[in-house]
Amino acid sequence: MALPLVTEECEAVIRAFSGLGGLGVDEKALVSALGKWRRQPEKRAQLRKSFVGFFTADGSFERCEDDYIRYLKNEFARFKNIMVLWAMHPWERDARWVHHVLHKPLPLDIIVEIACTRSSEELLGARKAYHALFHHSLEEDVAYHVRENYSNLLVRLVSAYRYEGNRINKEMATSEAEALYSAIKTPGVKKLVENEEVIRILTTRSKPHLRVTFKHYKEKYGKSIEEHLGDELCLRETVQCLDSPPKYFSKVINKALKDGADKNTKDALTRVIVSRADVDMKEIKEAYHQQYGAELEDVISKNTLGSYRDALLSLAGQ
Repeated sequence: MALPLVTEECEAVIRAFSGLGGLGVDEKALVSALGKWRRQPEKRAQLRKSFVGFFTADGSFERCEDDYIRYLKNEFARFKNIMVLWAMHPWERDARWVHHVLHKPLPLDIIVEIACTRSSEELLGARKAYHALFHHSLEEDVAYHVRENYSNLLVRLVSAYRYEGNRINKEMATSEAEALYSAIKTPGVKKLVENEEVIRILTTRSKPHLRVTFKHYKEKYGKSIEEHLGDELCLRETVQCLDSPPKYFSKVINKALKDGADKNTKDALTRVIVSRADVDMKEIKEAYHQQYGAELEDVISKNTLGSYRDALLSLAGQ
């Protein structure tokens, strides 16, 4: 009995996307769908299968057609980005974000973010989508386009397939905390971001294991590993994303909402809200309140406008 209802809802969303007989996109209907379909990725999967012309089956996911995205640009303006990204398959979304970063003069922290905050299966899916969309492997393009000394770290991060269970070898975590401290305090000739032992630990160990490692590091040496990393920005962001995604994302959101933020920094607000709405938005809101003493929804309301604001608030769970 559930299938007809889902189909009817999909049809309503398709009509809203398609423009009411030439009268423009129905933004209110789309915002309403955001609220109703929150934490229901299966409905968006059904939408992608039903929305012929916008999405096309491509192996293990349904890809968004580039021509349709260009068409919608005139209808949606800023609101378009959040709605198209919301409807898009998460694998395709991540693949397109990485490709955009690699082919524009943009900060590479988005690559760290995607590599370190997705599950092993999600990251594998992003690599499959990248291959299907751009006819290169994601690892290949990262290695080619990133010429800085952290290229090896980024290639290993996007290639990772971490253990997802909760088993932790505490003795090994303790030993690796000591190895990280030794590498930080005696970096040698190369930069720390090129240290093979540091790269091995950060790119192969499970996230629960690394959290225990970071905890032991702070207990033994009096400061967090982040504090000791100093100006090693790429490594600091890697540690932040692996250790506490909600805390990391609340910082990204706060920067995006500040007065004077540039376009790329502002765009991060859409990226975070869309990609985390079904994952850990509750924890991000709690982290935001703890760090900045304000409710995230209130700050979004004050700093955004119109249907874009309504869409953000719907995804944030207001």
